[in-house]
Amino acid sequence: MSEMSEQTTETADVQAFRSTDAPLTQDELARVIADDIAPGSFVNLGIGQPTTVSNYLSPEKKVTLHTENGMLGFGPQATGDQVDEDLINAGKIPVTELPGASYFHHADSFAMMRGGHLDVCVLGAYQVSATGDLANWSTGKPGAIPAVGGAMDLAIGAKDTYVMMDLFTKKGDRKLMAECTFPLTGVGCVSRIYSDKAVLLLDPSGVVTVRELHGLTFEELQDKHPDVRFEKAGA
Repeated sequence: MSEMSEQTTETADVQAFRSTDAPLTQDELARVIADDIAPGSFVNLGIGQPTTVSNYLSPEKKVTLHTENGMLGFGPQATGDQVDEDLINAGKIPVTELPGASYFHHADSFAMMRGGHLDVCVLGAYQVSATGDLANWSTGKPGAIPAVGGAMDLAIGAKDTYVMMDLFTKKGDRKLMAECTFPLTGVGCVSRIYSDKAVLLLDPSGVVTVRELHGLTFEELQDKHPDVRFEKAGA
């Protein structure tokens, strides 16, 4: 990662703790992630929620988006007359083409991922541990269809792995764990969690730094995760 990227990432990490009364919408969360991505970065956006981040990356940041089906330099999601059914990302969502975009073989795309050439990837998750383990390809249920895709390559190959997810399931089950109970995608690979209720910075020590809370108090967060140690950013 460039010196500029490292400086921008450090600045984002040391922001003082802040909170709001309401959870973030998916679009609001996508904007937060887009703002945190350093100028000039090469970035992969995973299938699902992460694809919406592309809509909030300003041209001035000169972020280059990569998709594992073989493209560099796509822009926001395509709408209306912009839609070209042959121009899609890995999630089969139509995207726009930016000046300088390039296309290449699937194998070359995975070589970029595995070779450490991506600064950031943003993935969804079923669970993330306090030490950064990622589980996002299977819940382990009998008969469930595994869907690992390129997640293992991205999680380990990117310099930084961010997770974009809801902090709790629709049933209210937590997704931030002391240790994941679902099959792992990668070990110690996640550096940040961006969720509707919290922005969390992870560390191999297992101490989770809380940068932002939305619709949830610090005490409520701790009560719902009694086996995870939290500290407020800037404390």
